[in-house]
Amino acid sequence: MSLGNNKGLTLVELIVAFTILLVLSTMAVPLARGKVRRDRERELRYALLEVRKAIDKYKDMCDANLLGQAKLGTECYPETLEILVEGQKYSKQPDKKMRFLRHIPKDPFTNSTDWGKRSWQDDPKSNSWGGQDVFDVYSKTTEKAPDGTPYSEW
Repeated sequence: MSLGNNKGLTLVELIVAFTILLVLSTMAVPLARGKVRRDRERELRYALLEVRKAIDKYKDMCDANLLGQAKLGTECYPETLEILVEGQKYSKQPDKKMRFLRHIPKDPFTNSTDWGKRSWQDDPKSNSWGGQDVFDVYSKTTEKAPDGTPYSEW
């Protein structure tokens, strides 16, 4: 028999092929994780911007006295995030409601619509909500961005 007609791979060729695949896959996993994190960060920024714009629009309309008399102690901020979705009645047209959000966006890190809230009266760094109004929202995740800042401070 001739040795040149053998079909198949030798053990050395298999080891080399698997080693190359292992090296390539170990290089690809961190890149994929980084992309997932960047996508979540982008979604978080967009969700925070959307909710904060809705809160600001509510505040502006309330200050202009378009939503009726503000509840005492709310400083014209919404009492809950749900009010932004359900809507608030116009003061001059009580049969119509102004809605500020279609839905409360999900936090991509906690996969929940339960955002951390701060009222106007709360300390800016506080992680507990006083309950008077919703002045600001933040993520409840404990994860940190690559630069070391917590996502809850975004």
